[in-house]
Amino acid sequence: MGQTVGKEEKNDIGPIIGKCYDKYFSEPNKQWNSVEFYHTVCEIVEEMNKMLGSTQFHVPKTSTLQLAYNKHHKGKEKSLSKEEFQRILQDVILDSGVTGMGIKDIFLFIFGIPIVTTFIKNRAAPNAIPNDVFIPAVTSASVFLLAKLNKI
Repeated sequence: MGQTVGKEEKNDIGPIIGKCYDKYFSEPNKQWNSVEFYHTVCEIVEEMNKMLGSTQFHVPKTSTLQLAYNKHHKGKEKSLSKEEFQRILQDVILDSGVTGMGIKDIFLFIFGIPIVTTFIKNRAAPNAIPNDVFIPAVTSASVFLLAKLNKI
């Protein structure tokens, strides 16, 4: 259903990281302090959450970011290279975790809405529409809504 972070998603975030690097780190002589770097990484995580949709990355802890920066940035006097930046962000994202809200939406729409609407129909008008027709129709409508909202 596309809501897990696997090999395909790691490939999806590569171009996003590259684009963000070009946007924020294109100036090679700029000196970064830890606060500016952390703020930039937070903005990049926010942009990645917008671009990827329902998959949400957590904002990293400062200690995690500092450890990843020290691990991957070899030339302390040189500016951060694109490869180093990509490795830092991938480590930080994999360490901080992912909140996949999509699976909750899917279970709610596919199971919850048909159950609730069937209960309401049986209380309000039990003989208006047979359950053999009503339940698949409501389930199909909820799946259609999920597809329109780009949740599946």
